[in-house]
Amino acid sequence: MALVRQAIRVSVTLAVAAIAAVIGWKLWNVYMYEPWTRDARVRATIVNLAPDVSGLISSLNVVDNQSVKKGDVLFVIERDRFQAALAQAQALVENKRANLRLANDNARRNQELARADSSAITQVEIETSQATAAVAAAELAQAEAALTTANINLQRTEVRSPVNGFVTNLTASVGDYATTGTPVLAIIDSDSFYVYAYFMETKLPAVRDGDLARVELMAGNVVLEGRVQGVSRGIAEAGVDNVGLLANINPNFTWVRLAQRVPVRIALGKIPPDVRLIAGLTATVTMMPSGGQSGK
Repeated sequence: MALVRQAIRVSVTLAVAAIAAVIGWKLWNVYMYEPWTRDARVRATIVNLAPDVSGLISSLNVVDNQSVKKGDVLFVIERDRFQAALAQAQALVENKRANLRLANDNARRNQELARADSSAITQVEIETSQATAAVAAAELAQAEAALTTANINLQRTEVRSPVNGFVTNLTASVGDYATTGTPVLAIIDSDSFYVYAYFMETKLPAVRDGDLARVELMAGNVVLEGRVQGVSRGIAEAGVDNVGLLANINPNFTWVRLAQRVPVRIALGKIPPDVRLIAGLTATVTMMPSGGQSGK
């Protein structure tokens, strides 16, 4: 009887160990090879808006986190100096037009005089008048180009939003001096949200361009539909100069060799109107099996 009980205990122990081993093996496969990751981030295009002309900010039409539409005037550079430059350029154009009319008239009269009496004017005088007219035409073209530039500069004193989106981290104020090419504010492009999911390299064989994906945001456990737009073809390597253009993914531990993580870009489907996306939110991304729904 004792032998039977001992055999039962050994059998139960072996069964439990076998079940634990199977469960551990399955969990290991899920962790290492199933196409899902909790390391995903919501991203968007950030437009760093800088003026094309320099000057004092005379009006600021937005506040921090305000929603804006493409074409909205965000702020205005003081216009007085640019209006004066435009008026000066217009006056110069009128002056050059008058000079051109006079030069053309002189060249025409010389031509007519030469046809009437070839001895009344020399060939040098004829050619000189023609050259003077050509120079006057070139000067007019130059003045018209300067007028166009002055008009563009005046228009660029109104800085407009190039995209639909949200003003973020606004620190500028009326009276600040804005410099050409120096960003004054940033806009999050609301039409550009996507997800970067960082998959371990062991899971990449199960990730293909065009595959459907389930994106679950940590904020509110919102579930969105997505589709694989592409897998990054390069990541930064320690010690290799890549000018900072490749994704730089730091390992969790430096003392053990881990599977490298590779960015996978997920294009989002239709966003429900009550969902507020924020660049930087974390998410869990699960690749969906063909013809089915993911339950992860």
